[in-house]
Amino acid sequence: MNDISIVRKFNRTVTQRIGVLDAQFLGRHRSLGASRLLYEIGISGAEVRDVRSRLGLDSGYMSRLLRTLEAEGLIIMRSSLNDARVRTVSLTKDGERELKVLDVLSDEVAGSILEPLSEKQRRRLIEGMEIVEKMLTAGLIVMEVVPPESRDARSCIESYFAELNDRFEDGFAPGDSISASDSELTPPNGYFVVARIHDEAIGCGALKCYPDHGEIKRMWVSKTCRGLGAGRKILSYLEHIAREKHIPLLRLETNKALTEAQAMYRSSGYEEVVAFNNERYAHYWFQKHI
Repeated sequence: MNDISIVRKFNRTVTQRIGVLDAQFLGRHRSLGASRLLYEIGISGAEVRDVRSRLGLDSGYMSRLLRTLEAEGLIIMRSSLNDARVRTVSLTKDGERELKVLDVLSDEVAGSILEPLSEKQRRRLIEGMEIVEKMLTAGLIVMEVVPPESRDARSCIESYFAELNDRFEDGFAPGDSISASDSELTPPNGYFVVARIHDEAIGCGALKCYPDHGEIKRMWVSKTCRGLGAGRKILSYLEHIAREKHIPLLRLETNKALTEAQAMYRSSGYEEVVAFNNERYAHYWFQKHI
């Protein structure tokens, strides 16, 4: 059996086992799509566009599901107070009760999958599910070059600086580090890359361009998304940009506290070299011919 056949067989087994094919998912007189939509809206409510992005739904199908839930009295649709063009959706009291029922029934289905198995089989299944979930999520990561002053870029940089400040022995002050200003990261001087999953920024990286080399800067991935290979994808994307711009050599420096970054750079073909700048926070310097 080849890889494609295995994936298709897996999909058939899973969809049948968890009830995806049932017109009345979990016996609640609605489809899985409508039930999942209730879960994504949640107790705190959400913007319609955010929910649609997270679920990857066609706008027409999304509208039909929302109308169905609204007709059942489970949700309320409103225009945002800040922007009338933005629609928000929240659960009614009946919707909140229905969500609690769905949670209980979903737990029962999960339990029914585990119950017939031995302890060893359970552990293997759970470990396999964790791996599958990670790999499927990793496949959703997309890269985009964005202006360094954009909202997503700013959000990533703020999180990046905050983490460096927590992890470095003496904290981190951006003004004491070698610059990577907006102008230096705007084409053709440089490029700022954001990694996203479902339109949510989960990591970033940047490239400063010089005639004879480039410098990798601002490499960061959200803690919630580590282990998905996002950092390596960002690095590979920056290398791709460098090749397109005919930059023959890439350089970067890193702090001793960032052991994961050091390991990634070494395994990606970067060689440790003597210090090529006076970066205050650096303990290791690397370069790679591309």
